[in-house]
Amino acid sequence: MKQWLETRQVLDRLEALTRKGRSAALATVVRVRGSAYRREGAKLLVADDGTTIGNVSGGCLELDVREVALAVLGSGEAQLRTYCSTNDEVSAWDLGLGCEGQVEIFVEPATDARTHERGRLAGRAPFAVCTVVSGPKAAVGSRMTVTTVSTDGSLGAAALDARVIERARALIRDGRSSLWDFDGVAVFVESLLPPPQLVLCGAGEDARPLARLAAEIGFQVVVVDRRSGYLSESNFPAGVARVESDGERLLERVAIDASCYAVVMTHNFADDRAYLRALVATPAPYIGILGPRRRTERILTLLEGEVALDDSQRVRLHGPVGFDLGADGAEQVALAVLAEILAVHAGKNGRPLRERKSSIHGRDDD
Repeated sequence: MKQWLETRQVLDRLEALTRKGRSAALATVVRVRGSAYRREGAKLLVADDGTTIGNVSGGCLELDVREVALAVLGSGEAQLRTYCSTNDEVSAWDLGLGCEGQVEIFVEPATDARTHERGRLAGRAPFAVCTVVSGPKAAVGSRMTVTTVSTDGSLGAAALDARVIERARALIRDGRSSLWDFDGVAVFVESLLPPPQLVLCGAGEDARPLARLAAEIGFQVVVVDRRSGYLSESNFPAGVARVESDGERLLERVAIDASCYAVVMTHNFADDRAYLRALVATPAPYIGILGPRRRTERILTLLEGEVALDDSQRVRLHGPVGFDLGADGAEQVALAVLAEILAVHAGKNGRPLRERKSSIHGRDDD
């Protein structure tokens, strides 16, 4: 989710620089050994005047990577740099790596606006960007975009393209990014999966901080309400879609799939019931209902005569919505709701990190 958002921001900045005739270099984390602060695909764009957007570590590596990027701009030749931490995890964290191991960063001249990739980011389909980071000098920096059904570009050899395409499609299915060696040619395959969609059924005052926070952390946010006056552009940040619809027409107006999360929050019993009736017919893995438990149970009791509400359906329903954080006020409630949604999205239980026995970024110990 963060990778999709960061990549979009970086490419938007690159397009703006290119339009003005400016130059830039792009640094991308291509391999991590250990538990890193940032993972494969993290990016830092360095403009010709030294200004940056994005990050590749906890802060300390950026200074050196910025200097490398400026050198790359001067020479026109890409570099693959390796940063090593110590065996002390605390020292590694202080260095900005946050791990015991190595971080490899590919720094390349960003010579075009990458409009094809930017176009893909505007859609809802996953894809991978495959980049040669080491090998024959003429091939370094070559890129190819791969989807589940098509490709664009070439890495310079048909046989190499075929092998990379096969690997890229497997990584798209797994949702992973990785550096692979193909007979001496190192190719970074970056899988870009569209961020989950958050549909807010209800555009009242308490929906506004929820929409804003969700958009800031990378959700594609859609706010739905039958009351057009509540959907004013001034009430929601740019990029938040606003759809006028009641519950009866919801599924005609908004596409809801298995990567979509929804919160029903109109504060109107009949409206909440209508939206919830529509949502339980979708594959959305999370449906939150704002309001007291007794009110939610009343709605569900009425719905039982209209839709199937077995255990497999009820496990998706979260009412009252959100984690028990002692929240007070719309902003804090929004935080509690997003915390629960993120936990469901990641398949986590939302426990304190201090209770983990394994590394923060490693496999769960349960």
